Amino acid sequence: MGVQESGSVEDLGTKNKYRRMDSELTDDGDDDLEVVQYKQTQHERSKRTRKYVFACAVFASLNNVLLGYDVGVMSGAIIFIQEDLKITEFQQEFLIGSLSVISILGSLAGGRVSDAVGRKWSMGLAAIIFQIGAAIMTLAPNFEFLLIGRLLAGVGIGFGVMVAPVYIAEISPTVSRGTFTSFPEIFINLGILLGYVSNYAFSGLSSHTNWRIMLAVGILPSVFIAFAIFVIPESPRWLVMQNRVDEARLVLMNTNEVSSEAEERLSEILASAESGNRDTAVWRELLNPTPVVRRMLVVGIGIQSFQQITGIDATVYYSPEILQTAGLENKSRLLAATVAVGISKTAFIMIAILVIDKIGRKPLLYASTIGITFCLCGLGLTLWLFEKDSVGVALVILLVCGNVAFFSVGIGPICGVLTSEIFPLRLRAQAFALGFVENRVCSGIVAMSFLTVSRAISMSVTFFIFGIVSALSVVFIYKIVPETKGKSLEQIELLFRREHDWQEEEVELSDTQKLVQDHENSTFGLRSCTNST
Repeated sequence: MGVQESGSVEDLGTKNKYRRMDSELTDDGDDDLEVVQYKQTQHERSKRTRKYVFACAVFASLNNVLLGYDVGVMSGAIIFIQEDLKITEFQQEFLIGSLSVISILGSLAGGRVSDAVGRKWSMGLAAIIFQIGAAIMTLAPNFEFLLIGRLLAGVGIGFGVMVAPVYIAEISPTVSRGTFTSFPEIFINLGILLGYVSNYAFSGLSSHTNWRIMLAVGILPSVFIAFAIFVIPESPRWLVMQNRVDEARLVLMNTNEVSSEAEERLSEILASAESGNRDTAVWRELLNPTPVVRRMLVVGIGIQSFQQITGIDATVYYSPEILQTAGLENKSRLLAATVAVGISKTAFIMIAILVIDKIGRKPLLYASTIGITFCLCGLGLTLWLFEKDSVGVALVILLVCGNVAFFSVGIGPICGVLTSEIFPLRLRAQAFALGFVENRVCSGIVAMSFLTVSRAISMSVTFFIFGIVSALSVVFIYKIVPETKGKSLEQIELLFRREHDWQEEEVELSDTQKLVQDHENSTFGLRSCTNST
């Protein structure tokens, strides 16, 4: 009996032991399950966030399709406009270059308007202005009406192209900001390619009709912009400037993969906005800058200038004329060759998008500007040695495609990325507008003088000059331009406050924390010495 009781007790103890072990295993299993569920939830949020920011960047970049399409389509349409309206070579240059110059008005107004009414509504207004200008160009009975429509389209383009990179930079997470801020340049290239394809597709129609259809097709992208502004959110940094902090937090929660990161970004934006709340007017500060702002302006305006004065618009706008000089006379073949140029320009920008946030801005800028220098000098040499020769035609097509490819892999997209990154919040929109003005002035000068200059000194010498300027851009990038990869917009502002050489010492987040800690330690040590004394 006792044995039975003892055995029962032992059995009971054994059962309790197993129950405790089962309970522990169950608790561990619950913990593991919670971890798995958390990771799944976080993974789903990350995917959703990336898709959301991607959609915002795409919609915001639609205005850039308008600029690209105009550049591409006008290179072919101008051939038929000359036949239909009997315009002179000077009128041809003026018509092409006027869009770049008049877009200055749009970009200057865009900075102020986007600060007043918001980034996304400014993009909608830009699309409306462009639509009106494109409609006038399509129906123009003479050169004067065509010019009026082009001027209106230029204002709309300048307005929209200025706002889009600023908006994307302000809405993108730090880790992928370079990729998303490159989207406007992707869409410019896509627009150029569509313009070239449109030229080739409608070239078989009569010269009175084909160029009008080519220009009318450019209205279509702006229709999608009207839809986009009701889908994308407002910039969180602009919302903070308007004291709409709760709305800014909601946008950051939707555009950052981790809630803590969204709160950290909001704190940085609030601190930056607070430090920028001074009585000094924005334009007064830009025109009479502090040493820090002056360094930012040198980088921003310098990179915008070099992007254009190396002659990219001459290559894109006047590629049919360049090929004619080389010896290609057939119009259909000319326009088909320009499609190859457009494909090269669009395809190679994808390389920049894939690696810009991995290897950084400066390595791509070096590869781009050095490659452009060789292609431009090669063009000059080929047009000098092989003019009106089949070998020369093949080499010119190859070198023009190479030139636009190297442009797209570096200075093309990175120019907008850098200019939208480097300025503090209080100056960002209007400082970017100032850089864009310089970009459009250089573009207009090149577009409005290329034919005249190339007739005066020959096209080969003109490209040698572009090559020399491109070589100078390599030196500028080495000496002046900092690396901004992996830094938040607020950290980049701190980078420019450093007085050390950018090549030797660039501020990473850990560097910033070390500086603050060293400063606190030195201050504490000084106080200790004082107290002991």
